[in-house]
Amino acid sequence: MIGVIMIIDHVGIVVKSLAEGIKDWQTIFGYQQMTEMVVNTRQKVKVVFMSKDNSLPVKLLEPTDESSPVFALSRKGGGLHHLCFKCEDLGTELARCKEQNLRILAGPQPGEAFENEKIAFLYAKQGLNIELIDTDKRAKRRD
Repeated sequence: MIGVIMIIDHVGIVVKSLAEGIKDWQTIFGYQQMTEMVVNTRQKVKVVFMSKDNSLPVKLLEPTDESSPVFALSRKGGGLHHLCFKCEDLGTELARCKEQNLRILAGPQPGEAFENEKIAFLYAKQGLNIELIDTDKRAKRRD
């Protein structure tokens, strides 16, 4: 599709514990903690971004309680939760994705991990959860 501008911004990984997840991503994969922990009250998760030179950022997600959408996955040991795509305009891209029969799961809504810029979640073919953003902001950066 010519004219579609979406790039992968980060990969979302569910963990049982942020502390353990951070340690594992540092010691196993050489990532460094990019942000302090942020609580996303709408998605009921604690979030930390990890980064590494010449690699995609990773967003670690820990459920805040049993009602979190990622609670069951965390109890199974965690794993891949979503791919996040950055686009030029969230509203325009959501409309285009809806035309492509992607199901909107949540949004647009403020995302605490993105300094309350709008985010949205979609369900795509191949069983993919997709997060959409149109910002470079990250809350509580460590740099």
